[in-house]
Amino acid sequence: MRELPQAIPDVDVLLALQPEELAAKMLFLLRERSEDKFYAYNLSNELWSALPDQVGYPRNREGEVDLAIREAFAWLEAQGLVVPAEGLNGQNGWRVLSRRARALEDEAQFADYASARLLPRALLHPRISTAAWLPFMRGAYATAVFEAMREVEIAVREGAGYAKGEHGVAMVRRAFHKDAGPLTDKNAEEAEREALSALFAGAIGSYKNPHSHRHVPLDDPTEAAEIVMLASHLLRIVEARAAPDASEAGQ
Repeated sequence: MRELPQAIPDVDVLLALQPEELAAKMLFLLRERSEDKFYAYNLSNELWSALPDQVGYPRNREGEVDLAIREAFAWLEAQGLVVPAEGLNGQNGWRVLSRRARALEDEAQFADYASARLLPRALLHPRISTAAWLPFMRGAYATAVFEAMREVEIAVREGAGYAKGEHGVAMVRRAFHKDAGPLTDKNAEEAEREALSALFAGAIGSYKNPHSHRHVPLDDPTEAAEIVMLASHLLRIVEARAAPDASEAGQ
């Protein structure tokens, strides 16, 4: 990729980048090209076919550089940011940038997109695999967190067999009360029962209620992903504790 030595002059810096980090550099360099398609297998060759007086990387690092470029390009393809060109061109190795790749405004937005991939849908509890995952992937992080924690609140209410009007921190504390809570594990140590009650109440109070009552800034995808994964974990706990017919009793 002929533009790389100008963008990243130090070969050691280039090789220290993770595939997704180098991919970000390559993506925006490709966007600056005048041609709308490129031949994937030529990206490495462009570096080493430069004239002797042009800036480049040391020849003895060629194998390392080529591998880094291939890894970054493979990452772009895996994320759907680079796709085959139309027709025979695509079948013969020509690639173009996808609509999403062209919509990314800068490397900061690219970083947000890359972070969003840290929330694998398959790892989420079924109750939030759509409700929270879709807004998360669209960048609506506050909405994703609210939907995830709302499902936790609903699951606790249903699992405890409470009426539909029950909600909030007080309801959660009652459901996991260390002595009388329908979702508490009587076989666990008292300290563990109290801790679990506090965990659920703290999650609902900290991450669900604020987003219900006011606009709370949440623009860090990594933070949002961590909260959604916490909600998924809490849902699995409720699922394990709830009696088989508890959800029906609350309807």
